[in-house]
Amino acid sequence: MKKAYLGLVVIVFFSLNGIAQTTTPFGNNPAVGKYATVNGIQLYYEIYGEGQPLLLLHGNGGSIRSKANEIPVFAKKYKVIAVDSRCHGKSGCNVSDLNYEMMAADINDLLDQLKIDSCLIWGQSDGGILGLIMAYQYSDKVKKLIATGTNIQADTNAIFPQLVALTKMYPMIQDTIQQKQFRLMVFHPNISFEKLKTIKAPVLVMAGDRDAIKTEHSVKIYQAIPNAQLCIVPGSTHFLASEKPGLFMEIVADFFERPFEMPSTIKISQQWAEQIMKQLKNK
Repeated sequence: MKKAYLGLVVIVFFSLNGIAQTTTPFGNNPAVGKYATVNGIQLYYEIYGEGQPLLLLHGNGGSIRSKANEIPVFAKKYKVIAVDSRCHGKSGCNVSDLNYEMMAADINDLLDQLKIDSCLIWGQSDGGILGLIMAYQYSDKVKKLIATGTNIQADTNAIFPQLVALTKMYPMIQDTIQQKQFRLMVFHPNISFEKLKTIKAPVLVMAGDRDAIKTEHSVKIYQAIPNAQLCIVPGSTHFLASEKPGLFMEIVADFFERPFEMPSTIKISQQWAEQIMKQLKNK
């Protein structure tokens, strides 16, 4: 009984991903939903709004429906491409095991079919992992990336031990698709910091200060990416976008809309000191 209960906890926790209550059937909308044939599967996606393309990538166990809170807001300004990842939602699943590189290749092929040469990306949790892989594997596709609650390792260097222990209970899960989703978290990702160093696009690394991902791991990801900003959201968890929607949207708008900068307090201080020295010499 205890094992069955803990298994249920695992399923509920990792499947939450900010699912919203909405009148629009996001994730199952026959008016806009379509399939693309990519790498031997049917990949389900929905497009909303007009403007600059914005790709939304959900977390493990989630789907397009997980982004139901955010899609209507984003669709006011962007052409939102929301996707069910392989073995999630309404997308196909014809492999014995999943890996993120395979899933990122699906997304890249979809963008090719939609004739989108580059886009903004927001990826949450596993979606952030896919975004990072896109940024170094298919770099031309990524204008800017926001990765929230994202890890590049699957062990306790990145994730709190209690949660690592929960994911390793995947053999108890009866549903074969769900078991694949959990195996994905147990054995992947395995991304080196060296690969992150090759990312050219501006990246905003976001996490809650009570995230599933250790803060020090988020900081290391931020430090490894050449053009990166870091945002640790106070009083929030792995589901920060739904917990603090106003603050989240304000940060997202600032990152996506303003020219990317990496201001330096050291440089500002040095410039200030140089001005003081010039003033002293002129006296």
